[in-house]
Amino acid sequence: MSVLLYRLGRFAYARPWYVIAGWLTVVSAVVGLLAVNPVKLSNEVRIDGTPAQEVIDDLAKSLPEASGGQGMLVFRAQNGARVDGEDSRAALIAAVDAVYRHDHVIDAREVLARELSKGEKSPLIRAQAAVAQTAGQAGGGKAPTPLRVEGRPVPGVVVSADGSTALMQFQFDEQTYELPSGTIDSTVRAAERQAGRGHLDVLPSASMMEIPEIVGVGEVVGVVVAAIVLLVTLGSVVAAGLPLGVALVGVTVGVGGAFTLSTVFEIHSLTAVLALMLGLAVGIDYALFIVNRQRRLILDSGLDAHEAIGRAIGTAGSAVFFAGSTVIIALTGLLVVGITLLSTMALAAAATIAITVLLALTLLPALLGLVKERICSARIRRTAQQRVFAAAPTRGTRWGSRLVRHKYPALAAAFLIPLALALPVAGMKLGLPSGASYNADTVQRQSYETVSDTFGPGYNGPLMVVARSSRGGQPLSPGALAAVASGLKDSEGAASVSLAGMNAAGTTAVFSLVPDDGPNDDGTKDLVASVRDTSREMSAAHGVTIGITGFTALAIDVSDRLADVLPLYVATVLGLSLIVLLLVFRSVVVPVMATLGFLLSIAATFGITTAVFQWGWLQAMFGLDATAPVVSLLPIIVTGVLYGLAMDYQMFLVTSMREARMHGADPLDAVVSGFTRASAVVVAAATIMVSVFAGFIFNAQPMIKQAGFALAVGILVDAFVIRMTFIPATMALAREKAWWIPGWLHRLLPDLDVEGDKLAQKIPFPPSSVSRQHTTPQNA
Repeated sequence: MSVLLYRLGRFAYARPWYVIAGWLTVVSAVVGLLAVNPVKLSNEVRIDGTPAQEVIDDLAKSLPEASGGQGMLVFRAQNGARVDGEDSRAALIAAVDAVYRHDHVIDAREVLARELSKGEKSPLIRAQAAVAQTAGQAGGGKAPTPLRVEGRPVPGVVVSADGSTALMQFQFDEQTYELPSGTIDSTVRAAERQAGRGHLDVLPSASMMEIPEIVGVGEVVGVVVAAIVLLVTLGSVVAAGLPLGVALVGVTVGVGGAFTLSTVFEIHSLTAVLALMLGLAVGIDYALFIVNRQRRLILDSGLDAHEAIGRAIGTAGSAVFFAGSTVIIALTGLLVVGITLLSTMALAAAATIAITVLLALTLLPALLGLVKERICSARIRRTAQQRVFAAAPTRGTRWGSRLVRHKYPALAAAFLIPLALALPVAGMKLGLPSGASYNADTVQRQSYETVSDTFGPGYNGPLMVVARSSRGGQPLSPGALAAVASGLKDSEGAASVSLAGMNAAGTTAVFSLVPDDGPNDDGTKDLVASVRDTSREMSAAHGVTIGITGFTALAIDVSDRLADVLPLYVATVLGLSLIVLLLVFRSVVVPVMATLGFLLSIAATFGITTAVFQWGWLQAMFGLDATAPVVSLLPIIVTGVLYGLAMDYQMFLVTSMREARMHGADPLDAVVSGFTRASAVVVAAATIMVSVFAGFIFNAQPMIKQAGFALAVGILVDAFVIRMTFIPATMALAREKAWWIPGWLHRLLPDLDVEGDKLAQKIPFPPSSVSRQHTTPQNA
């Protein structure tokens, strides 16, 4: 491996324009495809096989108009007035009319008018009359009243008991992610134009949101911080600019490539964000490791830039290759879960990582071939020589030596700190974002709180109950539907029940069930379970099969399904990655230590995330002011990503220690020597990753916000507590046993030569630099 990569690095350095032209062709192809194929992203969290999703899919066939995306607008009167007062009523009616007449919005008034024209022949009218006698307002609601025009109620619009607020619920003819771009925003603007004439504020709910901004100010600041860290670490603008350039090409090809497939495969917005976060962070880090190794070979071993990049690609490039492999394995492990949404995310992110690794091994040495000897300025060379002559210990040497001398206190601290941070995990609740998850200054949060205060929290997440005939396609009788409504009304936790629609054949009816509690409350989850439990009883007694769906029910099912598959995923990733680490380090102890350290860091990550987002601790430090459950997608995604990234640092730190040991150093000296060589660049790399991920904390979308926070905190804990403290202390404690492997297994495993021993044997260092090869390494 090392010899092959050595030759690849020298080739790219010697013929840079061939390599650069090849990558420019790839970038041009991606940009060209994006120009002719508009990007189509989704916000839908769909998991096939869940009960709620099955109901939606069946409804799309039997009652298509009820299977589109849901919209909700809140009209709030200003200055304590009433929305149905003399000055505001006309504006409210005009705003409702503007929404119903808007493209892709189903006009429920026309549907009702058609049914009324049929009179008693209409199954819907007969059913509504029967249901009205038994259903309606139950305990816990705020008793809203319908908005009436010319004596008739306007479908989907109710006014709060105090008259301060009106709530309009409607449906689009397609799922929101399938609507043409700008449809949702133009619908809201149409309502605002009319409502403003009556001094009414329009507050769209969280469901009325276009695709979130993927790159904003926070993300740009994160990249700027990364650039500053690179400049401080490498000491020159040229050297610092190369990792950034490679990373930007990587995300252009990786994320752009995923976008080009969005017209064929459904791409969730979080898929693009995840690939962007990883592509930037990993791309910068991998290039940094290689550039740092090349510069060290120039400064410490006296090699010219051409030979140094060949050896850097052969050694650090090998570590990059296997580090990238662990990230890819961790991500593709999501495929065993069998959830399309996660599989798409995993494949897009893994492809971006693979492209980033390939760029680091080819484009980076080609760019260095243009820079040549300027990669180390005269000032940096003089500084390096002064350090060699001074032989002063570096910060890395001092910290590594302390860890070796005080390994027991260091181990105790590195073990107990993550355990203490992990304690909130016991109370972690999973859910999907609602309006309550947004910051207080957003219209989504204001809409949520207004609805909760004036109508009741359950109106923020009404449930859709679908009743289907189980008697050979016979129409549902009014009596059977009345029995269903009565049962729903009497369910514990139900606030109100109403018949929302029915198909022409009368075989499928849809009820709107408003819970007493909010979308992410335990009471709502219990209500969903209770309704599902009544399905068999209803089928036997009345010939009606009950199903329940809607965003709230979908969120509950998604959270349950993801919690169920998490143990399988973790076991799969740990098993595969242990094999990779065993191959790389040829040790039994090192992979086990690495995995134990990861389990500590991931537990601490979710503990901190729970405390901040769910409990509200220290939110002011991060500009947050919303408490909400941990996003149900987060544990499985962050586990995979963090495991791969944690093994990156494990790879670079312990590979340096093993290299020193293979060159004859004492086990304890090898720990200090390896730590000295790798610690500075690992600290820089971790700082860069934390900066990039932290930039996404300021994204308006709660799912992206939590992902950025969890990944930033996870890297912080894993890099500085686990990899920089726990692992060196454990290696010092194990001494020579750290490299133990059974003889039969040692003979069985292939020699991957990550440290470059075969390279050094086949292509020795030039005679002038051999004497300097094993001098105490400096953090150039």
